Amino acid sequence: MWKKLIHSNIGAALLNMLVAYLVFMLSRVVFFAENWSTFAPYMSWPLFKSMMHGALVFDTSALLYINALYLVLMLLPFHIKERPGFHKGLKWLFVITNAVGLAMNLMDSVYFQYTGRRSTVSVFSEFSAEGNITSIILTEFVNHWYLVLAFVAMVFILWRCYTKPRLEVYRFGSHYYLSQLIALLVMIPLAIVGIRGSVTAGTRPMTISNANQFVNRPVEASVVLNTPFSMIRSVGKKAFVTPDYMPTGQMEATYSPVHNHPVVDAYSHPGKNVVILIVESMGKEYIGSLNPDLDGGRYKGYMPFIDSLLTQSVTFKYSFANGRISMDAMPSILSGLPMMVEPFFLTPASLNDVDGISSILGREGYSSAFFHGGHNISMGFSAYAHSIGYERYYGLDEYCKSPKYGGMDDFDGKWAIWDEPFLQFTLDNIHTMKQPFLATVFTASSHHPYNVPDRYRDSLKNEGGQPIHKCVRYTDLALRRFFERASREPWYQNTIFVLVADHTNQSSHDVYKTDLGLYSIPIIFYTPDGSLQPRLDESAIAQQTDITPTLLHLLGYNKPYLAFGNDLLGSDVDNTWAFSYNGGIYQLVKGDLMLQFDGEKTTAVYRFKADPLLKENLVGRLPEQQGMEQFLKALIQQYMSRMNDNRLLPNK
Repeated sequence: MWKKLIHSNIGAALLNMLVAYLVFMLSRVVFFAENWSTFAPYMSWPLFKSMMHGALVFDTSALLYINALYLVLMLLPFHIKERPGFHKGLKWLFVITNAVGLAMNLMDSVYFQYTGRRSTVSVFSEFSAEGNITSIILTEFVNHWYLVLAFVAMVFILWRCYTKPRLEVYRFGSHYYLSQLIALLVMIPLAIVGIRGSVTAGTRPMTISNANQFVNRPVEASVVLNTPFSMIRSVGKKAFVTPDYMPTGQMEATYSPVHNHPVVDAYSHPGKNVVILIVESMGKEYIGSLNPDLDGGRYKGYMPFIDSLLTQSVTFKYSFANGRISMDAMPSILSGLPMMVEPFFLTPASLNDVDGISSILGREGYSSAFFHGGHNISMGFSAYAHSIGYERYYGLDEYCKSPKYGGMDDFDGKWAIWDEPFLQFTLDNIHTMKQPFLATVFTASSHHPYNVPDRYRDSLKNEGGQPIHKCVRYTDLALRRFFERASREPWYQNTIFVLVADHTNQSSHDVYKTDLGLYSIPIIFYTPDGSLQPRLDESAIAQQTDITPTLLHLLGYNKPYLAFGNDLLGSDVDNTWAFSYNGGIYQLVKGDLMLQFDGEKTTAVYRFKADPLLKENLVGRLPEQQGMEQFLKALIQQYMSRMNDNRLLPNK
């Protein structure tokens, strides 16, 4: 009887699903190994067991989605399917569909290093305008050849271990049809339970955020998840769902993003020019003077020019990005809109009426231009720049039209024009702008695949063990030459410079691998005329969404505006905060605490200043928790409701 069961359609289907479980788990091992430094230091036996429990839950859901057609065809009660050719086709179906899932998992083991989460369906929109994406993928195949070998080995397992039913075990009669029908009817509810992740009636199907219940840190949820599940669960999902945490009046009283009474004081100097430099991947870790305690005080960092500029600037000890990818940075920095759930560019809310520093200053008579050395449609930057009022956009197309530069000879081969020539091109065009002006530059060279121009390959060594270190050295050199030339321009002394990273990148030190360290970036305000007294602020909490409010203060702007951030010069330090969204978990930093909230309850509270590695979870033990949670709920509710109702202007 057992032999008959094993060699039947039912038994073969079960054995093949076990093989699929095996290769999915092997791909998870590869994912973990490829990102060893992120996960291994925090691993424990209880955490490992919990992760494996969660992994089986999410793999069950994904594999049932992937193999739904295969299972139905295997169990359909029609004896015509017992022909040999039919099962050859089923084998190909099984291997190909599961191989696609494996490929997603293995590719994400690399892409995770840049996003900190499993990819969702939005990744296709993110790179839809990138004409070089095929080249980038092929380059990664070469750089990660061992992952290609792992993929081939796992597909071989799927093929070699596939079990075909033996047709001779069947007697085609009522018994055949009855057993097949019963198996199909039993499979359907079991599959529904497996896909939903719960047998309990009334519970909603599990989503990506449910992975957090099996881990200690949001970033670890990526080990529990698999990429096919994340992709499938995000198809057609509405990014912004307005929660009902509190009545509207209470929400407005707890937190409002509308700045009705902007501060105008001695800091304010109307009519100054503004240059915002968004520096690709300039994590705080790369700047020596912001890390005096690393490596026993011997740490020098990789950006000596930025270190020298900091001695003349206002910067912050605790400063954070609001997202993990370049697409998140522009709305945060230029419009005060943090990333929440999905990048703003990729949601229907991107069509809302929205202001930005450019449109606000444009109404005050400023000319404006945005500069990015990539293809003009790259990452949606051009569309967003125009939507928030930038008058001119200078990209790769405009650069290549300039006879002064090398055109495509200066292209890095993957993303954009090298930083050094493009920053000089930027200065050429700033020189032609009517004052007062707003110029925003998004650099590109400190980026995967971590190359530098040929003439610097010998002089810029890969010190420190991470490939990006030589790239940030190159960008630092490009910034030095930008400022050296800018300092000779007549507009220089009357200009406010802001330098900020779009997000972090590769890390060597554990403090920058935590749920908070992954967002640690520098935020720098520099005024050559000395109107800002240089200092390192060790009390305030700064974030990208604070840049527009702070600039409007410095420029003496006195009208209402909307931004999910603070004026860092006009706010009490106790009221400054930073927000981020980390793999289904909302994070709030305020005072010396970081709170993590899963949308329903607080999951963790840390004293991050005294506990920078976030080892002691104080949830439920601090009186400040309730107030922080209430503030965060109001923040989320404000954001979601305003996105859904098109209320991103101060008068709405």
